Amino acid sequence: MRAPLGHFDNARPAPDCLEELTQPVADAVRAWQGDVPAEQLMYVDTDPAIADTAVFAEHYGPGLLDRSANCVVVAGKRGGESTLAACVVLSRTRVDVNGVVRRQLGARKASFAAMDTAVGETGMEYGGITPIGLPASWPLLVDSAVLDTEWVLIGSGRRRGKLIVPGKVFGGLPGAVVLEGLGV
Repeated sequence: MRAPLGHFDNARPAPDCLEELTQPVADAVRAWQGDVPAEQLMYVDTDPAIADTAVFAEHYGPGLLDRSANCVVVAGKRGGESTLAACVVLSRTRVDVNGVVRRQLGARKASFAAMDTAVGETGMEYGGITPIGLPASWPLLVDSAVLDTEWVLIGSGRRRGKLIVPGKVFGGLPGAVVLEGLGV
């Protein structure tokens, strides 16, 4: 099947590729109830050695830079309490951690979560964390530009493989809060 974006040899519906996904992502796809049918969540196999955005886009299609999103785990701290959240922004932007994220979480200080925390709490590989399958109790902060993108390439939970999903999917994920200006 042809992928809706990029130059990929083989795109398949994510429900047909559960064995390629980490357990939390596979569980989320298996239990999918979004407005978009699960069959529209596409999985593409990719080379994990070139999983970083710039190199990835150069190899699989330069147009991907404008249609890829990154999901990062952040920690907001206030009075000794720490709150984990995830942020989704287009790859050509960066997360406004010290402004939008800090205010949204009501935190005194916000920063990117440590790698071992991000990996341990999500059950996903570093560099492949995706908003599909995150802990439902977490806030999921989504830049509005992601929803306005017809098809978005995002991690699959592993460094090998990516998901291609309609941008509108992100607004319906558990804990999603759509924000203007999250990505700067």
